[in-house]
Amino acid sequence: MDVRYSVNPRDFKRYTTEEVRREFLIEKVFEPDAVTAVYSHVDRMVTFGCMPVSRTVALDDGIDVWHNFGTKYILERREIGIFNVGGPGVITADGTEYRLGYKDCLYVTMGTKDVTFRSEDGSKPAKFYMVSAPAHKACKTTLLTIADARKVPCGSMEQANDRVINQFIHPDVLETCQLSMGMTSLKPGSVWNTMPAHTHERRMEIYFYFEIPDEDVVFHMMGQGDETRHIVMKGEQAVISPSWSIHAGCGTSNYTFIWAMGGENKTFDDMDDLRKTDLK
Repeated sequence: MDVRYSVNPRDFKRYTTEEVRREFLIEKVFEPDAVTAVYSHVDRMVTFGCMPVSRTVALDDGIDVWHNFGTKYILERREIGIFNVGGPGVITADGTEYRLGYKDCLYVTMGTKDVTFRSEDGSKPAKFYMVSAPAHKACKTTLLTIADARKVPCGSMEQANDRVINQFIHPDVLETCQLSMGMTSLKPGSVWNTMPAHTHERRMEIYFYFEIPDEDVVFHMMGQGDETRHIVMKGEQAVISPSWSIHAGCGTSNYTFIWAMGGENKTFDDMDDLRKTDLK
């Protein structure tokens, strides 16, 4: 398991490009028939990826659960949100099967012991992108298809940020302990996300970018508003955003990203807005 520690924003100002990428960028999310895992000490969020090709893969495959989590199984004290960004796949959670198509989401509650993944067609494997947060009570494991998501239009074509926010694991849609996740899709001709930028001191956030054409990239902006940095990102990569950092991006084409949040509260208007003209 890849472990990332918390970073002081004063130290961050001195980071090189290589150091910024090493601390915050999750460059490889999917490996065939394996589970990737990145443990962030920022709110103790964990990012997983699983791409089953030729076999059924368990969530704890290759992971020393006791050493990394101090529990008997990964979700003993955690909840997890799972999106499928590949071909059709099946998740089995404590004996119950859930079929996920492209952009469908499964919330799995704390206390679920066995979670496995398989693809319906190994030549078009499912790609399960996951984020897990600490939890204190059991909620309800729930499948949410892309059609079930609460859709919130946002932005405008004139400002190059015409987009739809799809709320899946969200207080207005589903009860959880602290995890919130959703998916934002930019329309053709729009390239900016989360602008004007903001921070939310009581919650961290993780972005996973996909549907980026092979020859295109996204410039992900982070750092404090008065001294920003960027990470050049390709498709199917994720980036960790501490609570003190802005999180915004501009692509060389339109794209889609999955956002995940965890922290002290789930109040979405509890944020510190920054004027675009104040960014540096």
